[in-house]
Amino acid sequence: MDKLKLAVYWASSCGGCDIAIVELGEHLLELAKLADIVFWPCAMDFKYEDVEAMEDGHVDVCLFNGSIRTDKDEHIAQLLRAKSKVLVAFGSCASEGCVPALSNILGPDHALQLAAWHTPTTVNPADTMFSLRTAVPEGELTLPAVSAQLRTLEQVVPVDYTIPGCPPNHDQIWNAITAVVEQRLPELGQRLGVDSRTVCDQCSRERFGKLRIDQFHRPHEVIAEASRCFMEQGLVCAGPATHAGCGALCINAGMPCRGCYGAPEGVIDQGAELLDAIVAGMEGESDAEIRRVVGTIVDPVGLLYRFSLAASLLHGIQSTPVEAGRPCAILRGVGAEGASL
Repeated sequence: MDKLKLAVYWASSCGGCDIAIVELGEHLLELAKLADIVFWPCAMDFKYEDVEAMEDGHVDVCLFNGSIRTDKDEHIAQLLRAKSKVLVAFGSCASEGCVPALSNILGPDHALQLAAWHTPTTVNPADTMFSLRTAVPEGELTLPAVSAQLRTLEQVVPVDYTIPGCPPNHDQIWNAITAVVEQRLPELGQRLGVDSRTVCDQCSRERFGKLRIDQFHRPHEVIAEASRCFMEQGLVCAGPATHAGCGALCINAGMPCRGCYGAPEGVIDQGAELLDAIVAGMEGESDAEIRRVVGTIVDPVGLLYRFSLAASLLHGIQSTPVEAGRPCAILRGVGAEGASL
């Protein structure tokens, strides 16, 4: 049997999904026997020209991690879609937007201004802002333009399968690779490595019934009981609104579920589902009391939509025209006359 042609790419991501592949451990030796890696710029010295030179459909399977934040991300996504028989949204950034998608709340201008000027660790006495083009003695350096909104891979190109997680579990990755090799992939559009349950269904912590919460806490503010449901202790846990498949890793390590495996089957908005789970246990309380208690949640959007904002019904913010000439507007690819660069 011919060896599998495998491609791995990172768009706007942290690199954790690539590390998850390395964590295959001994399976890496088996992977070397089963597949030729034809593109993996995070780990090897490949160039985009190498992909452009491939015939369409040359790649058997592409694991695409990272969200679509820049025009370069979008271009490479379209290129790899054309070159790949099977395109997999690999990890939470590619499938749901993940943490970077929270910048959609601010919009790119505000987010870039915060990064350049206003973060606690920023030292920028000259108020320097990035530029798309920078002249150097050797020529001109260019940066990709930032899109108006961060998008998921599926919002840009058709996706065949999804492997969720931040990052995906290494067992999941191996099972997906062997499924391709053994030609036992499910119907198109399925999530690989998950089941129909939620993380809450897998959790061994005890639940005692109705929530009696005076306020919600952040994990570092309280010492949680080791065997009791986090939610009943006033710690928001995304388990009721998150697909099972990780083996309840965070919960077993003593932390509430963060929600990185995405919404369960039949749920189109993970944040709304989690909010519903929070208030469902407060049945009988007045609306004012529910609002007061829920109001004690710090950074509700960041908590409820930590991994899924780009794929949610909210998406983030609506695109708005950029004021020409502003530093961030220039980085977004808008010239002095307001035309795209």
